[in-house]
Amino acid sequence: MNKRMKKTDNFLMLVPQKSMRYQWKTDSQGLVEIIIPRETLLDKMVRMFIDTPKVMRIHLDALGSCVWRAIDGRRNIHEIGMILEREFGEKVMPLYERLITYITILKNNKFIILDKHPPS
Repeated sequence: MNKRMKKTDNFLMLVPQKSMRYQWKTDSQGLVEIIIPRETLLDKMVRMFIDTPKVMRIHLDALGSCVWRAIDGRRNIHEIGMILEREFGEKVMPLYERLITYITILKNNKFIILDKHPPS
């Protein structure tokens, strides 16, 4: 992040960037699947006793997939909202309340970081 965020910052002007820690792919329907490796020491110890997968897969719905694909490190949240509105129309209303909640969830789960300015 270029500068520390303040409570007075306009959330819609923040630029989300995908975390480099996770891979992702799209399925045949265009829906996004985020792939999370489970390689911590605790994960490995659990696998010794319980058959658990080496990766966790999070399947996003159409709206979440659209947001994820729109996150390119240059577009701000307002611009991503305009893409959602253009693609889904009334289905996304109330648009920015829903988008801000979703972006916050992605940030809290460390799938994205929020920056005040796009990279030059």
